[in-house]
Amino acid sequence: MAPRGWGCWRLAARPRALLLPGAAFPFGFHQLFSTLEMAPHICVVGSGPAGFYTAQHLLKHHPRAQVDIYEKQLVPFGLVRFGVAPDHPEVKNVISTFTQTAHSPRCAFRGNVTVGRDVSMAELREAYHAIVLSYGAEDHRTLGIPGEELPGVISARDFVGWYNGLPENRELAPNLNCNTALILGQGNVALDVARILLTPAELLEKTDITAEALKMLKQSQVKRVWIVGRRGPLQVAFTIKELREMVNLPGSQPLLDPADFSDLEKSIKEAPRPRKRLLELMVRTALKPPEAKEADRRAETSRAWGLRFLRSPQEVLPSPDRGRVAGIRLAVMRLEGSGEDAQAVPTGAVEDVPCGLVLSSVGYKSRPIDPTVPFDPKLGVIPNSEGRVLGAPGLYCSGWVKRGPTGVIATTMNDSFLTGQALLQDLKEGVLPLGPKLGYSVIEPLLRNRGVQPVSFEDWEKLDAEEVARGQAAGKPREKLVDPQQMLRIIRH
Repeated sequence: MAPRGWGCWRLAARPRALLLPGAAFPFGFHQLFSTLEMAPHICVVGSGPAGFYTAQHLLKHHPRAQVDIYEKQLVPFGLVRFGVAPDHPEVKNVISTFTQTAHSPRCAFRGNVTVGRDVSMAELREAYHAIVLSYGAEDHRTLGIPGEELPGVISARDFVGWYNGLPENRELAPNLNCNTALILGQGNVALDVARILLTPAELLEKTDITAEALKMLKQSQVKRVWIVGRRGPLQVAFTIKELREMVNLPGSQPLLDPADFSDLEKSIKEAPRPRKRLLELMVRTALKPPEAKEADRRAETSRAWGLRFLRSPQEVLPSPDRGRVAGIRLAVMRLEGSGEDAQAVPTGAVEDVPCGLVLSSVGYKSRPIDPTVPFDPKLGVIPNSEGRVLGAPGLYCSGWVKRGPTGVIATTMNDSFLTGQALLQDLKEGVLPLGPKLGYSVIEPLLRNRGVQPVSFEDWEKLDAEEVARGQAAGKPREKLVDPQQMLRIIRH
């Protein structure tokens, strides 16, 4: 039974031409009434966690909603596929939930369609009662320093996309023929990147990392990775799980300066429990001598990683021929204030660190999707109130493009549910236009005439089966396909 309040929506949305006096009723009146009930057609742009969780909420709480999920990639799941480290397969378990949503007869995946290029927002608004923008943060924040354009400086986002099989990053070819890599930023992505750089190849072979990335990592000369932050240990953004993995990483040892942790006892006692446990692990790693077995293990390792605090990038230093990165100049900082609100200010001193690879992990950012959609370039989000796009009735947003690139998948789930709730409330209260809309049946001929070949969820399942089969042959969970043309050939076969 439909929830209370939907009756007004159905009556208002009913095609009036079919209710003219004298119309022939080939069925009973009640049957005709049911056949003429209009379903809201809703478009979700983006098939990552935000898009799928929004669709899930809409389908669960409106028994007649029809949801089309548009995605520019050939495959679904967004950062769950392209952003989660290959050695964290448990995080990808949400894919089973998303697959259940995609299998709903009232949901359809429309891959290989770029909104803003293949179809305009204006055309979508003509076809759908509501549009939810859930396309995430597809760009990275630049450093804004001299030398950033040098070969050997890449964004952590692109590096993650490279080893996870994002088609646009498949030819990245990072320089791994150097002794030292330096990562700017101290969040979970920075630790993911450091871990992948230092993990023994025989362990990576058991994951779904791409074949090309595995090949290059096997030949890597990187022996040391510095993870650099502008502030101190109290302000790091990574979590204890990622730190523990680094501390226990086979074949590597931590390089933490005891001086960075010597005066943290009071702060640790006053910290909330998750932060307290994180700080205790850092302090223990830095100050407590390892046990004999661990000391022997570290003595045998050739690789190492370290945290550097109170350092801010000032300039990327070039090689003599200016053809590559040779190092980075860091401004030495000091903190003003305390706790998580402490601000880093320059001391005037600088420090040069030799390195052949610089990875920038200072944050993701969203891009504007269409000139007709409001966008705040400073914050990198779509201005909204509880997911309702400001000044644009019928437009909604969820996920990172709504609140910025923060939080984990559970954060995105709750955020997306709130957006879905706001949309359903607007439907119930008659805020949205209630005239008949035809959804994808209007968009499909436009795409066909423009030579766009949408990919369905059934098409993705063909690719999925192929990846799993290739992975089994190679003794791993899957062999990710990264060439779009090859993927299309498999789909159309």
